[in-house]
Amino acid sequence: MTHVVTVFLRSDGRILLLRRSDAVGTYQGCWGGVSGYVEGDPTDALVDARRELGEEVGVRDATLVRAGDPVDVVDGDHEWTVHPFLFDWNGESELAFNDEVATAEWVHPPAILAREVVPALWDAYDAVAPTVEDVRDDETHGSAYISIRALDVLRDAAAVADDWESVAAVARELRDARPSMAALANRVNRVMSEAERTPDAVCERAQAAVDDAVRADSAAAANAVDLLSGTVLTLSRSGTVTDALLRADLEHVIVAESRPAREGVGVAERLTAAGIDATLVADAAIGYTLAEREVDAAVVGADTVLADATVVNKVGTRLLALAATREDVPVYVVAAGDKISPTDEFHTEFGDRVDIYDGEHDVDVLNPTFDRTPGDLVSGFVTEQGMLSADEVAGVAGEHRRLAGWDEDASA
Repeated sequence: MTHVVTVFLRSDGRILLLRRSDAVGTYQGCWGGVSGYVEGDPTDALVDARRELGEEVGVRDATLVRAGDPVDVVDGDHEWTVHPFLFDWNGESELAFNDEVATAEWVHPPAILAREVVPALWDAYDAVAPTVEDVRDDETHGSAYISIRALDVLRDAAAVADDWESVAAVARELRDARPSMAALANRVNRVMSEAERTPDAVCERAQAAVDDAVRADSAAAANAVDLLSGTVLTLSRSGTVTDALLRADLEHVIVAESRPAREGVGVAERLTAAGIDATLVADAAIGYTLAEREVDAAVVGADTVLADATVVNKVGTRLLALAATREDVPVYVVAAGDKISPTDEFHTEFGDRVDIYDGEHDVDVLNPTFDRTPGDLVSGFVTEQGMLSADEVAGVAGEHRRLAGWDEDASA
């Protein structure tokens, strides 16, 4: 067997497909991922994957998502062992193609099924594609990212499904995977409500939903920029908030580390790398910071905004909002409208006991992931539609209740 790597580079829910030029030795004119031979030990194929990303498309700042199980391919006289990899890329650098690439295109993965591609490309993609389990178990990313991954799973399942009911079963699993994250259920419900009851229709609508979600998150961030100036305080890691902070003209950003997972550390690092003056503080220092420093605004994301305008976000948000209100510092919640829940029901999640205490005594531990912040502590809900009032939040919640009716119709 000849060992090769195939790398799927993902950005905003799409992957990069490359059409192979006449400069390559095999499969000229076919579409594939970033690929090349494994030059060393196949167990270290990640080294070759990173090398190929740099040489073939000029990307050296991508983040590894997953290394999949090898895929064996027999194609005539050729026998390959394909080592698949999936990387996320934020698009901040420029793509630079070498002579092995005739042309390139960002596509939704089901495009693989409709093109002339290298052998077993879908099998290689399937080995690294997101799954329901990934959506359920992801404790690293925020709900905007996770909800788009859920749409990825629904789209990919529909692309290969034989009937609508099997797609609906996947949709139900996804919808129920993270009750604390309203955007996930709302986005899945919208696809299932608006698409005709065929796998092809669901696949097509899910592809559009991924693009819509990316645009909505970006637009919410853009709408927050004009509200942010001077010194801003934030907590945890919201991709939408981080995007807004990177776009705004700020003097200083204070980032609460957000224990126990300390998501804020990555935010402070990214801001600093972008040339923004950032200071990391302990969560317990939020009150001190607001009382003793000049802070112009506090800005946070939301995992969910309940129908009564209560904000569900990383634990510590409620205390931040209380302290900010005491010091007359406005608190802005920046999130796509899909994060508005159809109900007032609060769901939290709980982290591991050892994140708080790993000693030898039988100490009781409470480690909630999310808390509730009353809407009257929030100065404004900033979405892709602009600033929403509490009444407007309730109106969006009503629309989301309507979208959830697809499953009631299915079981009627």
